[in-house]
Amino acid sequence: MDVLIKVVQFFMSLSLLVAIHEFGHFIVARIFKIRVEKFYIFFDPWFSLFKWKRGETEYGLGWVPLGGYVKIAGMIDESMDLEQMQAPVQPWEFRAKPAWQRLCVMVAGVVMNILLAMIIYTGIRYVYGESYMANEDVKWGYEFNEAAERMGFRDGDKFISVDGQPLDDVNEMRSRLLLTEGDRTVTVERNGEQLSFVIPFDQLVEMRRNRDYEDLYMIRMPFIIDSVASASAMSAGLRAGDEVVACNGIEGVTAGMLTMDILPAHKGDTLAMSVLRAGERVALSVPVNEEGKIGVMFRNNIFQPRTRTFNFWQAIPAGVTLAVDTIADYWEQLKLIFQPKTKMYEELGGFISIGNIFPSEWDWMQFWTMTAFLSVILGVMNILPIPGLDGGHALFTLWEIITGRKPSDKFLEIMQYIGLAILFVLLVYANGNDIVRLFTR
Repeated sequence: MDVLIKVVQFFMSLSLLVAIHEFGHFIVARIFKIRVEKFYIFFDPWFSLFKWKRGETEYGLGWVPLGGYVKIAGMIDESMDLEQMQAPVQPWEFRAKPAWQRLCVMVAGVVMNILLAMIIYTGIRYVYGESYMANEDVKWGYEFNEAAERMGFRDGDKFISVDGQPLDDVNEMRSRLLLTEGDRTVTVERNGEQLSFVIPFDQLVEMRRNRDYEDLYMIRMPFIIDSVASASAMSAGLRAGDEVVACNGIEGVTAGMLTMDILPAHKGDTLAMSVLRAGERVALSVPVNEEGKIGVMFRNNIFQPRTRTFNFWQAIPAGVTLAVDTIADYWEQLKLIFQPKTKMYEELGGFISIGNIFPSEWDWMQFWTMTAFLSVILGVMNILPIPGLDGGHALFTLWEIITGRKPSDKFLEIMQYIGLAILFVLLVYANGNDIVRLFTR
């Protein structure tokens, strides 16, 4: 059922994004009185699931869910209709229109994707607000994995800033370390004093390559017992409200240390535990069962998220800003992929990776958030100057506008074949990565 929910969300989102993108090309082409022969959601080699014709345009749903297309008369595109290109130019064809009109048609799909992301993010801000964990609420600092410790972090550090910019959200540190093209200077509070250190870019790349960012740090919390659930814990003297402060001589025990390190290492053993009760330390002998548990529930709601709310007029600039920030962040990630030394191309994923970003339980806020993010990705990827993509067509049209020289149909035909080959290789590589990950992670 979890997989089915992800699949349904993925295809709902993809269908919407493809429809909006292609509608951008379609509507601008019609504004300039260019004939649109086909408008398809998904591709339709050999046959379509269904189709109908209205006016000059055939509308349909293909059976290959890899995107979609509009077939614009007089344009060399993925349909590779070369017979039409050899016929005399007609006034309603794409190639008969001025270069600036053709450029508008080409970029319209990308513009629609960016506008869609802005609209969705605006709706999210208006309906749900912005929920976040405030960095200033983290009183006991953070706990870090080995990769973070190699960078210079130590358990108990409190985040202050990155490159002089203060941190408001708990998750900001992770995102700022991920999205960088160089070294980062981090400032933390350690033992009551501020300390700054530089994290080399190579270490940040290694973190990304090894996916250490997934558990880079967690909020440090005391282990406060919320309720006692077993007879053995009651017999040991544990009570609700007790705060575990030491185990087997280890002082300053936190929830993370106890649940992730100490208890799993002492299965079937007995711990010498000190708890703080009504301001006094109490020494107890607590048994650990074979599952590495002591039979209590700890209080995990010490930190409550904050929520920023927005009225309609506040939500619009907030949504636009979120879309712009998302575009900038994704662009930074994309640039890292094209730097061979980073080996970030190994992170490329296909349809399985995209589908996995959706939650396994239905959540409308998450669905719309992921749809807006994918709309950004679709817009940014399509504007890349690769033949076969909108950016490639736009590049050749810009060349024509600047130089006054229109590329020949033969040149555009060759470039289209090259672009399709590049896209096919990328498609196979990205989805191949997904398959490899299924068996190696």
